[in-house]
Amino acid sequence: MPKPLNTAPASSQASVALDSQDDSAAPATGPVCSNSAAPCFTWQSAELLQGGKRVHIAHNGACYQLQTTRQGKLILTK
Repeated sequence: MPKPLNTAPASSQASVALDSQDDSAAPATGPVCSNSAAPCFTWQSAELLQGGKRVHIAHNGACYQLQTTRQGKLILTK
């Protein structure tokens, strides 16, 4: 799993299931998103996608799909 750019309080956790099972990804680099009042985990989309076009995210017992479009935008669907 990619490492976040910045960290949230220890009580916060994120769960991301990648299509790829490779856990050797390098730490994420680049600017941290500043549109949040509180610190949060931030990943570069390229680190999450790892060269693919989609990843699955498990949340509250449901599976969501995050995918990239031909125009380079992101879509999150259930």
